[in-house]
Amino acid sequence: MMKHMAQVAAVDPVWTRICDEARAAVRDEPLLGALIHAGLLHHPTLERALAYRFSMKLASGEMSEQILREIADEAYGSEPGLGQAARADLVAVHERDPACHRLLQPLLFFKGFQALQAYRVAHWLFVQGRRDMAYFVQMRASELFGVDIHPGARIGRGVMMDHAHSIVIGETAVVGDNVSMLHSVTLGGTGKEDEDRHPKIGNGVLIGAGAKVLGNIKVGDNSRIAAGSVVLMDVPCCKTVAGVPAKIVGDAGCDRPASEMDQILHNS
Repeated sequence: MMKHMAQVAAVDPVWTRICDEARAAVRDEPLLGALIHAGLLHHPTLERALAYRFSMKLASGEMSEQILREIADEAYGSEPGLGQAARADLVAVHERDPACHRLLQPLLFFKGFQALQAYRVAHWLFVQGRRDMAYFVQMRASELFGVDIHPGARIGRGVMMDHAHSIVIGETAVVGDNVSMLHSVTLGGTGKEDEDRHPKIGNGVLIGAGAKVLGNIKVGDNSRIAAGSVVLMDVPCCKTVAGVPAKIVGDAGCDRPASEMDQILHNS
């Protein structure tokens, strides 16, 4: 696995660009030199930098940075998909968020990206059967970032959580690839039922701020959910829903709503 990571590092344009940005950032703001060197330039790969950031942010009096670093290094070392997902998430934020001008910004400063990567380690633990440790990571990420994602949820790649505050994603929720969601989104249940009880979000979906998607329902690929909506029924592909309860108000308006980030309700 170490050989594999070394090969990835040698041909990794995302990590190469981050390191170039980091060196420029140190020249521009020397007071951040220690943080940037420790968090980025000291590490040979993005995976190692992610593990370091995970451990530094989530450490507490109850769980040391060293233990968390070992957990994250094990996760990234045994599951290459974690690093691949992180790269897709970084590129998604850089492409979709006009406030993001460099790839290093989400890695160092954006809590939505950092909370998502903490979830990915927690999900790895959950799948490995280490559920109590997974719940610990969920708890710390919720306390630290204000984002509560159950480690049993399944989330695809290229996901952006913009601002991210108060996002809640339940245990049996599924989120596809290339999804964008804003702050205060809830993917929740509708009661105390067991089994499969949370939404299934398709690929390329845009979920506006404050939207609540509740129950074991399906939201089709490349659809849009308007800010503040409460979605209680299935949403077809390539449609826009709005309101309380949400109803179809038109088409999605473009082929890739999650990438375009257009939240205006145009006349159909």
